[in-house]
Amino acid sequence: MNRRRTVLSTLLVGAAFLLGAVAPAWAELPPLIPREVLFGNPVKAAPRISPDGTRLAYLAPSKDGVLNVWVRTIGKTDDTQVTNDTHRGIRIHFWAEDGRHLIYLQDLNGDENWHVYSVDLDSKVVRDLTPFQGIRAQQVMLDKHHPNQMLVGLNLRDRRVFDIYRVDLTTGAIVIDTQNPGDVMGWITDPDFRIRAAWAMNPMDGSQVLRIRDGQDAPWREVLKLPFGEDGGPVSFTADGKAMYVESSLGSDTTRLIKIDTASGKELQQLAVNPKADVGFEMVQPDSRTIQAVSFEYTKPEWKVLDPSVKDDFDALARVQRGFFFVTSRDRADRIWIVVYDVDDGSPAYYAYDRDTKKAEFLFKTRPDLDGYQLARRQPVVITTRDGAEMVGYLTLPLGVPDKGLPFVLNVHGGPWARDSWGYDGEAEWFANRGYATLQVNFRGSAGFGKKFLNAGNLGWGVGVMQHDLTDAVKWAISKGIADPKRVCIYGGSYGGYATLAGLVFTPDLYACGVDIVGPSNIKTLFEAIPPYWAPFKKEFVLRVGDVENDEALNKKISPLFHVDAIKAPLIIAQGAHDPRVNIREAKQIVDAMRAKGLPVTYVVYTDEGHGFARPENRLDFYGRVDEFLAKELGGRSEPWKKVEGSAAEVR
Repeated sequence: MNRRRTVLSTLLVGAAFLLGAVAPAWAELPPLIPREVLFGNPVKAAPRISPDGTRLAYLAPSKDGVLNVWVRTIGKTDDTQVTNDTHRGIRIHFWAEDGRHLIYLQDLNGDENWHVYSVDLDSKVVRDLTPFQGIRAQQVMLDKHHPNQMLVGLNLRDRRVFDIYRVDLTTGAIVIDTQNPGDVMGWITDPDFRIRAAWAMNPMDGSQVLRIRDGQDAPWREVLKLPFGEDGGPVSFTADGKAMYVESSLGSDTTRLIKIDTASGKELQQLAVNPKADVGFEMVQPDSRTIQAVSFEYTKPEWKVLDPSVKDDFDALARVQRGFFFVTSRDRADRIWIVVYDVDDGSPAYYAYDRDTKKAEFLFKTRPDLDGYQLARRQPVVITTRDGAEMVGYLTLPLGVPDKGLPFVLNVHGGPWARDSWGYDGEAEWFANRGYATLQVNFRGSAGFGKKFLNAGNLGWGVGVMQHDLTDAVKWAISKGIADPKRVCIYGGSYGGYATLAGLVFTPDLYACGVDIVGPSNIKTLFEAIPPYWAPFKKEFVLRVGDVENDEALNKKISPLFHVDAIKAPLIIAQGAHDPRVNIREAKQIVDAMRAKGLPVTYVVYTDEGHGFARPENRLDFYGRVDEFLAKELGGRSEPWKKVEGSAAEVR
């Protein structure tokens, strides 16, 4: 196939030369990567080592193409499917500490009311451990010294808050363990598997508070407070329970990893800090509760080893292959680590690493078929905004063509208090393969770059600095000669979907088209419809976005719904019918407003999805529609869209 494409490209170039024309730029691009390879189910994913180190659990499609949990014995080929999801697919799974049960989470059609299920590997019995309709389970906690128990947060008593329940994995018996006073967002167990710390948010001023108690019946006391605008949170107790590791921006711009005294809250030690980036991941030893390593990411992620006992392991792992590695699970003896490597031009790859021999055995790649195609590199770039701020972005350029005057896609991340990171990105590869330069940029308000950068985005939605930064990113690409100013698309999901709508209404001459995935159009109605369990941090939304429920002028100023007259470019809006975060009303109301004014919009609803598209049939349908849309509007190439059997898409 590759040779045939090369010959065909050569013939096309020759014919164009003879006719005195210019050959299309896409004639020099590598072979087209099928959407199925980029966005279909992974072949295998998310391996987890059993506590005794003898078995591996992983996700893989069933014979019907639905992701399920499989188990195999290490060193054998006895792979067996142990769950039987027939529609949505399983994405979250892990071993119980007894080694007998596997735990997985599942919701209904994207409603995010997660249930926790267990699979008894001996009896093959599947049990819903949280069988409460309309209730959400979160923060599952397990402990090796209590192998038959699970702690889980449920909003069963009050839909707004999560109490902690203790579950017997053998009988399924469930009893309340710790009641939420009304403001707690997360809980932390001590070495005895008791809830001894709570992370809360003050609903009056948006400050965050760490509370600790000495025992199950002891009173809570406040040991750390982060006023609104500061960043951080708890990590883990120490092994003796007398201290706690915490991330905190107090005393610095970026978050620091520190140890505090649990009695007084006094800072005992600073373990790690980076002046350009917040603390990323911590690797915690389960028994000693030592912080073994911590990661930071400014443009690329990197590890800082804190525990000398793992230095040789990190050195050995760094030699296995290129990329950023992460330990995803380990056996109880801490001898076998399951490690994933993330690269920017290939599929994530998993290995089983033996700490005794310092050898890594390759397990699998999630998308091995990508090895048959040429993938582009995601280049970190630092862009200076109109007012002198610096923002980190990732530029992906198509292979085989000059990086001048290219059709261009600005891909805006969601959150917005999140970030784009270096590594493999299927959408970036898709865009580049179709002939588009694409840029993902961390605008102000993005997380990970310190509190000053994060807080600079406050009240910056729509006509403020957050959208200005996106505009400046496009103008940077144009000024570098990379982007054709007449062929620029803005694309994104969630907040990125909002930014797409804002870009089309507030800077209509900048974009030739837009793609909005589950993006809000009216911030007031977004706030009114948020799930009740977001109540503890509603104040943070108000402080960062604005009090749109009580300030009508502000809401109309920043909500794209009220500015649809300005839209000039064609638009696709894709929405999950059961989205609990961005209600389907957000899509319908702007579609109705545009159609009332005769403006072009394609509206696709996925009737069995929520905030994003989990089912591969729906992903393939969506990306197929956008493939053809971008080719039409920007002039790139595409794989023709065709009806995907099993997709729940409805064009409305």
